[in-house]
Amino acid sequence: MSKYVSIEEAVSVVKSGNRIFGHGSACTPNVFYDELAKQSANLRGVELVSITQQGNVEIAKPQYKDSFYINSLFTSTPVREAVNCERGDFIPIFLSEIPTLFRNNILPLDVSIVTVSPPDQHGYCSLGTSVDVARAAVDSAKTVVAIVNPKMPRTHGDSMVHVDRIDKMVWHEEELMTLDYGAKVTDVELQIGKNVAELIDDKATIQMGIGTIPDAVLKALSNHKDLGIHTEMLSDGAIDLILKDVVNNKYKGTHINRTITAFCFGTKKLYDFVDDNPSIAFMDVQHVNFPINIMKNKRMHAINSAIEIDLTGQVCADSIGTYQYSGIGGQMDFMRGAALSEGGKPIMAISSRTNKGVPRIVPFLKQGAGVVTTRGHIHYVCTEYGTAYLYGKSLRQRAKALIEISHPDDREMLERAAFERFKVEI
Repeated sequence: MSKYVSIEEAVSVVKSGNRIFGHGSACTPNVFYDELAKQSANLRGVELVSITQQGNVEIAKPQYKDSFYINSLFTSTPVREAVNCERGDFIPIFLSEIPTLFRNNILPLDVSIVTVSPPDQHGYCSLGTSVDVARAAVDSAKTVVAIVNPKMPRTHGDSMVHVDRIDKMVWHEEELMTLDYGAKVTDVELQIGKNVAELIDDKATIQMGIGTIPDAVLKALSNHKDLGIHTEMLSDGAIDLILKDVVNNKYKGTHINRTITAFCFGTKKLYDFVDDNPSIAFMDVQHVNFPINIMKNKRMHAINSAIEIDLTGQVCADSIGTYQYSGIGGQMDFMRGAALSEGGKPIMAISSRTNKGVPRIVPFLKQGAGVVTTRGHIHYVCTEYGTAYLYGKSLRQRAKALIEISHPDDREMLERAAFERFKVEI
């Protein structure tokens, strides 16, 4: 019997008080959320758990506050308002540990809603561009609803879901959501990319975080040789490096000859590139981001970014003061894994100021800010003004090194703050 049903029937599996999982990034099931919103009068206290939701996300809007509660594991634009008020909340957790919440029934899931490719001749659909935490959500939920989109790439790795595991299937064809960080890269970020690239050795394995700075780093790596990729997110910037054999994964310590990622988010060019590409494995984030697996790669270089860094090296990457902006994500998974890797380098790359001119290197983190990477884990910090090496350095030495790569117009202020704190001239 066919499992294909209407969207109305698929949504009917959700009951008041259920906890539901929503697939993330380009797989965000907005067609399901739209129908949920239409049926909201009959629903109360439905909890949505998810990472990096994209698009409209209708149920996160204020008019549905009695029906839906947004409990975010990594906050993104469509749900940020809800998370920062009475309509939602945020769970601080390493990305590598989110699957444990599902599998160990710490956050038991009633319904998982995922977007998949059509089943192949063996009955297998693919989780497409986002395997990450969706693998565990599908494996552990009581009920699985799949939005079957023929535009979804069929990716390899841990992405396969047999139709026998799916309870309801809805055919819905639409273009995937896209994001083009490469088009937004500024001259400042290009300089940061060059400074980071100088730290990256040939034969290194690299991980990139999310945003314009990681894309700027990728642009600066075209003259490197024999790189590997083991990352939680794959972006467009990796395509040319793979095609030019700059990235060939020959010298990795694990998964040799394959690019490893948990999800991808970018342009249609990227989605076409990963479609049925056996050289790229999309894997459960519990495996990809497990620090012991990361450290198995010799010369593991992790490149991440931050909202602000204080003069002792504490890194806030998930909040602006008490305002929840994003999440812990995989930053610490990779920073620690790279630090433990033979020849590895954990690198924090930031612009010295925000687009609005606010300093990112500061005397103190904002009140209420979350420390994602501690000062005990920080090694390298890069801005457009250079690189500071903090590992093994005292608090005063760290302050001096960070002031030297801060914005020139901020240095006097930072020097005064350092003197007030340490009672000596830095």
